[in-house]
Amino acid sequence: MAKIRGTEGMSADQLNFELQHGARFVVFQYAISIVILTFKRASDIYFIRAGEETIGKSLPFTLISLVAGWWGIPWGPIFTVQSMVNNFRGGKNVTKEVVASFNKPAAAATPAARPVPVG
Repeated sequence: MAKIRGTEGMSADQLNFELQHGARFVVFQYAISIVILTFKRASDIYFIRAGEETIGKSLPFTLISLVAGWWGIPWGPIFTVQSMVNNFRGGKNVTKEVVASFNKPAAAATPAARPVPVG
């Protein structure tokens, strides 16, 4: 799982309280072009509290795209514009996926020791 920024020092109860009041988890996109290759990537996951603006968090990724994304033809301009639109809309909401990964039972995350059949 990707690193989650903005939840440092929060308990599970605090996190659930924030989520119930409109907080969300988002990722921002950026594009990088190298000659004819273009890559569209996602940032770490950011925790955004209810009412909190995302422009400050998305700005570095938007600037990376503006500087390094345009140069690959044809995908550079396409991925750059897609990244900018995504970032200006507040990022891609991945709250459901993150919460689902938190709610996985520990046994599902790590396989339990199973008895070895003898005989």
